[in-house]
Amino acid sequence: MKTKITYILSDINKAIAFEWIVQKLNKEKFQLSFILLNNKATYIEQFLQEKNIYTKRIYLNSKKDYPKAFFQILKELKRINPDIVHTHLRDANILGLSTAKLSGIKKRIYTRHHSSFHHDNFPKAVKWDKLVNNMATDIVAISENVKKILIGKENVPENKIRLIHHGFDLEAFKNVKEKDVEFLRKKYIPKDKKYIIGVIARYINWKGHKYQIQAFKQILNKYPNTFFVFANATGPSKNEIQEVLKDNLPDNSYIEIKFENNLFALYKLFDIYVHTPINKEIEAFGQTYIESLASAVPSVFTLSGIANEFIINNENALVVDYCNSKEIYNALINLIENKNLQYKLIHNGINSIKQFNLTTFIGKLEQLYE
Repeated sequence: MKTKITYILSDINKAIAFEWIVQKLNKEKFQLSFILLNNKATYIEQFLQEKNIYTKRIYLNSKKDYPKAFFQILKELKRINPDIVHTHLRDANILGLSTAKLSGIKKRIYTRHHSSFHHDNFPKAVKWDKLVNNMATDIVAISENVKKILIGKENVPENKIRLIHHGFDLEAFKNVKEKDVEFLRKKYIPKDKKYIIGVIARYINWKGHKYQIQAFKQILNKYPNTFFVFANATGPSKNEIQEVLKDNLPDNSYIEIKFENNLFALYKLFDIYVHTPINKEIEAFGQTYIESLASAVPSVFTLSGIANEFIINNENALVVDYCNSKEIYNALINLIENKNLQYKLIHNGINSIKQFNLTTFIGKLEQLYE
């Protein structure tokens, strides 16, 4: 008899990780179903329906929808009768784990996708993290950083935590069709631009956009044909970051991309990639660290989240200090002017991410479910 697993996800439009799970998880052992908490149809809902995976969308736009959503989830869990519930993100964690516990589901898992964010910025929200920790029977920590915060700051017993790094289809980042890359190049990049520097990060202050933009301003003084791409350009700090952009960069030197479905081809546009969160703990994982190296793009990083575990300065990336536009600028100049350094970082970067392969990730998930 197959183990029935219900994923409950909130506020997700597209997440390729769940597509990989659906495709790779052992279908002879596990039967998947999904409950999606969203206020509209999404890419992930369409994907699941195309794969004939049972999917139920429950309307959720704000906390005022909690009571109705709670009883709808309860009804769905009673109908599906899963052996395991696995939740992702805040609303799904709170509503999914509480309804699963009330339904008597014995294995209740949630994946912790944030690290010190609430402790640093919204201390009143930590009580919800602790509630979710208590309702779960197992917690997936996506990095050592997250595990340390769960144990050290929230007093979660270590035997309740499973360290499972995100896994990636690394070949998908390598084997990108040139026609797809050229399509995006024509769509986004002006013909007269020589060097393309990319950033893929939501507009949230702790991602460090302000320091990147100040460095980019200086780059233009020396290399005026440089072009900057800001992708996933939406989020709670959008207005503030757009003001910084307008104050520092000419309109014809950058583009903001709210959403691009072909992430694999997008990375291939970049000559250099930049990701600079503002401290060691704020990034829970940082999938973009892996994705950029898998795409063979020489990169400039600060160490946060998973980068603390495998990024080595001048070996697989250039590491700069937090909140330091001068160091970002110097690292970019070093990469632009040193082809040998680029080749070294690309080669070592690809080798350093092999540990984050999809097979290992799926294997650890199956062990957790068994």
